[in-house]
Amino acid sequence: MGETSPEHTSKEVDIYRDTWVRFLGYANEVGEAFRALVPVSAVWASYVVATAYVTADAADKGKKAAAAHGDNPGKTTRVGVAVVDTFIWQALASVAIPGFTINRVCAASLYLLGRATRWPLPVRKWTTTAIGLSTIPFIITPIDRSVDFLLDSSLRKVYGGGGEKHE
Repeated sequence: MGETSPEHTSKEVDIYRDTWVRFLGYANEVGEAFRALVPVSAVWASYVVATAYVTADAADKGKKAAAAHGDNPGKTTRVGVAVVDTFIWQALASVAIPGFTINRVCAASLYLLGRATRWPLPVRKWTTTAIGLSTIPFIITPIDRSVDFLLDSSLRKVYGGGGEKHE
């Protein structure tokens, strides 16, 4: 019980990827799902939370890259690459693409429910929110993989992002 296995000592817990903090990156998707029910300022506030998460994760990866590279030549470049790669990956995979996707799913749902049912508007809005929230788990992995492919096929070729890649 008290033993420390190599698996536990070799892998440091990343607060931005391995803890509840990761869910802050999904704040804007939740905000978009509730757009029909809440003031637009609440939706924008959810984007502030998600963007703060993205920025904090990028800064953390820069700090870790700085520590890993010590005073070695090219440290500044490696730190910059870690920050930029993490920020762009997170901005696309955690904020922009999922936010747009949930926004469009909810807009289409509200429109189609209005055309296809005689449900009262509040019922249609709550149903739209439920559809938006239930869509979130299904879009995460495809979006993450697509953003990896996009960056691997473009930006990471510029800086040879093999070792600095978002994980």
